[in-house]
Amino acid sequence: VDQELYSKERSASLDLLLRFQRLLVSKLYPADCVGQVPNTYSPDLLGVGSLLKKYTALLCTHIGDILPVATSIACTGHRHFAEVSRVVDGDLTGILLPELVVSIVLLLSKNAGLMQEAGAIPLLAGLLEHLDRFNHLAPGKERDDNEDLAWPGIMGSFFTGQSCRNNEEVTLIRKADLENHNKDGGFWTVIDGKVYDIKDFQTQSLTGSSIL
Repeated sequence: VDQELYSKERSASLDLLLRFQRLLVSKLYPADCVGQVPNTYSPDLLGVGSLLKKYTALLCTHIGDILPVATSIACTGHRHFAEVSRVVDGDLTGILLPELVVSIVLLLSKNAGLMQEAGAIPLLAGLLEHLDRFNHLAPGKERDDNEDLAWPGIMGSFFTGQSCRNNEEVTLIRKADLENHNKDGGFWTVIDGKVYDIKDFQTQSLTGSSIL
């Protein structure tokens, strides 16, 4: 019971932080202002930018303290990595950070000058090393990297009209490998003897997974 109460309290506090984070982003999102001089920002807008920088600094400090500890525990085995990942996913790292990064990238594309004035981006860059060390412990990382690297060659041969049979880099996938991949949450399917990864279409499809 105590653990459930703690979880609910933590969820409430995270929800409050997420609302605050979204409020900051909404205040910085540019509106269509007629007659505004380019690259000039009101004191209120600069104040919100400064507040975003302080918020990002506090968030990065917390994540910078958490991730090294999480990495040291996760490196002891796959089971520990899974447990640590579950905890991190429910922490600020998994809830606030992903949306903050996407929001800042969006704001940067809309108003690069204002985001440079705010100075929040360099703070996020300091987390890359910690995140990279943790992600390198993920089971199957080498396999995933190889699959990602294989895509350009496959797509290149598709657009150039060359036969995949003439490509020495093509990987033969056994039926058992395909079934095991799908059991682990993947979404491979076979069409005319070729294996296609349609995982990204699963969430976008309006027809449901069964038809896919």
